[in-house]
This record gives sequence, C-alpha cells and structure tokens, in this order.
Amino acid sequence: MTEFISWLFAAVQSIEPITRDLIAFGAIFAETSLFLGLIVPGDSVVLVTASSVHNIIDFMGLMLFVIAGSLAGESVGFWIGRVFGKRIRASWLGQKIGEQNWELGDSFVHKRGGVAVAISRFVPVLHSLVPVIAGMTKMRYRSFISWTLAACALWSGVYVSLGWTAGNAWQTLAKDAQWGGIIFAALLIVAIVAGHLVKTRIEKAAEKFAKGGSEKI
Repeated sequence: MTEFISWLFAAVQSIEPITRDLIAFGAIFAETSLFLGLIVPGDSVVLVTASSVHNIIDFMGLMLFVIAGSLAGESVGFWIGRVFGKRIRASWLGQKIGEQNWELGDSFVHKRGGVAVAISRFVPVLHSLVPVIAGMTKMRYRSFISWTLAACALWSGVYVSLGWTAGNAWQTLAKDAQWGGIIFAALLIVAIVAGHLVKTRIEKAAEKFAKGGSEKI
C-alpha cells in the first residue's frame, strides 16, 4: 500500500505546475457547469492536485485557477438558464435531475436570493442547479457573480488547503515504510467518511433553510 501511495503522489508531483493548475481548472469548470457537477468529481481532482503544492506561491497559483474555473463554470450555468429558461428544466436531461431537486432549488433561490447562491457551492446537487435557476430569475449577473466569488474563494481555500495538508502528511508518514501507508489510508478513510457526513448535514440544513423565511432576490 505504501508503494502504491508513493507512486500516486510521485505521479502527481511529476506534473508541471501549470499543467496541474489547468487540470484543476478544467475539472472544477466541468463540475460547476450545467449538470456536470452531478457526475464530475471536481472536488476530488482539486484535492489530488493540491497534494503536490510546494509553497505558498504555488498554493496561491492553484487556488486562483480553481476559483477561475469555478466562476467560469457557474457563469455558464447562469447564462444557460438566462437564455434557455424553463426549457432546460423540461428537457430530457432536466427531467433526469428529478422534480424534487428542481423544487428545492427554486425554493432556495426565490426565498434566499444571493445567500442561496453562496451556500449552494457547498451543497451536493444544488451547486449544479442553483446557477441555472438563478439565471431563470430576475437576479442580475453582477449580484450573482459577487455572491459566487465569495463562496468560490472560501471553497477553494478549504479544498486546496486540505490537499496541501494531505501531501505534507504523506511526506512525513512515508518515512515509515511499514506503517506509513496503512496510517495514511486509515486517515484518508476517516476524512472521506467525515466529509460525507458533513455534506449530508449541510444538505439537510439547506433544505430546511430553503423552506423557511421569505427573503426575496
């Protein structure tokens, strides 16, 4: 196991920084574009690429690319919603999303406005639907992108930091050839389970948040 993890980290670190940054940009752009966030694990790609960060300058460079990819992807979703409107929801692909998810997104955006745009970046499914739904409403793009920028900056900082921390942790644990890989794998499993539980709680909290209050866009 230690050998495999060492190979994986070595493979990631062998990639040129600019190539790595572009890969992260493309992955997060695809994740935040229309519906692709339901199938593209952009957050996983960011975590892996961030494990090869060497210093604070490298960190800031990757983070800027991730923010740019996220902003570009969510902007595409917004303008598709603005141009095509409810035809997206009525399409075959839109129906595959599920009416329950659309209704939750509708309630979230119409009652919470820009706050919904920011929070949705951290909620599974909604982070793909909310930009499209926001584009269908009277929300101005300037307002949308302002809320999105704040959320994307926070999200990017958290994920790039986690990936960088994981990379540094591995460099330390790899010195123990016998137990390093096992310990790292155990920590990784704990982190994945914890992340899943956190996402589940956030999703439930977002649903309650969407159903309460009467804030308008």
